[in-house]
Amino acid sequence: MTIPNHITLDELPTMPVGDIAALPGDQLALLKQDADERLRAAKTFCDWIDGAIALKYGDKAQEARRAESMDTGTVRLQDGPVTVVAELPKRVDWDQTILAGLVERIRADGADPAEYVDISFSVPERKYTAWPKDIRQEFEPARTVRTGKPKFRLLLGEEAR
Repeated sequence: MTIPNHITLDELPTMPVGDIAALPGDQLALLKQDADERLRAAKTFCDWIDGAIALKYGDKAQEARRAESMDTGTVRLQDGPVTVVAELPKRVDWDQTILAGLVERIRADGADPAEYVDISFSVPERKYTAWPKDIRQEFEPARTVRTGKPKFRLLLGEEAR
């Protein structure tokens, strides 16, 4: 009987996270590579199955929507004991230039544009950092910096660049 010299993914669920964190870096890197590969394989399977489901039920769902005079939305189909819930979400994009002109017209007519549209402002960070210091200082009170979720890559046998 051979004893593996590293922990496998199948053993992880039984281990406390502190014990996993205490593993040597090379073992963590191998575990991460294995997990990433399983995730890629699972994603491929899901995409393949989702494609088959769309092929099987897509036309029927479109016919059901058409019968209900719907372009988008949710319909239910029955396939033997299986109820298929087919959703086709509505995604609406607005032309920002046209909206800005309409907001100005509403404002010029003496009405409050906020009663009709949501208005928001943003400043791309690239532009902000290029501004002169005095302008940046004016905007500082309106700026909040949050961090995202930390990410780590473990490169086994490669030099960090």
